[in-house]
Amino acid sequence: MFKVTPNPPDTDPASLRKPSTIFFIDPKVDNETLLAHACESLASASVLASDFAALMEGPHRNTVLAIQQIIMLGELAVNRVLDNLDPPG
Repeated sequence: MFKVTPNPPDTDPASLRKPSTIFFIDPKVDNETLLAHACESLASASVLASDFAALMEGPHRNTVLAIQQIIMLGELAVNRVLDNLDPPG
């Protein structure tokens, strides 16, 4: 018997993600401002994850702490890009 569709079926990755247009970032905002905002958002998410982990125990706590570490790594990367855009001195 011939199988009509491949396993898994071919899909267009662009068609899977349709971002909402309810929130819009002004295209005139410069990259440094966007990166600074991203860094602040990541820092806030890190604090939230840390506070949430404090309420948990066992494996669930470890999972939340792992998520917090991933957030912190993203924050460090964004900070490095900001430093590279505007080197000190």
